[in-house]
Amino acid sequence: MLWLDKASSRIVAAYEMEHTTSISSGMLDLALGPEAHALEGMFLVAPDGREGEVREQLARPAFSRVADLKVRYLPYGELKANRETIARFGHGMKPIRAIARELV
Repeated sequence: MLWLDKASSRIVAAYEMEHTTSISSGMLDLALGPEAHALEGMFLVAPDGREGEVREQLARPAFSRVADLKVRYLPYGELKANRETIARFGHGMKPIRAIARELV
């Protein structure tokens, strides 16, 4: 999922949802593309119990460039627990960064 800036239509952030599969190449494609330098955030959204697996996947050589972009893990539980507050008070990337966990 891509978060686009309303005014410029540029990609602000990218979210890769990983419910049961391993990390796909979608995040890797974006990390290696021309838009990578302009991203304000990249997030892997997955079930709470998959954090270890996500960390292992990002440690693979294939994902070394993704690590440079400071990808964060966003567990379902944090989204669920904070969604109403984010919807009510959130603006921009700040509330999402506050609940996401650094992976590197």
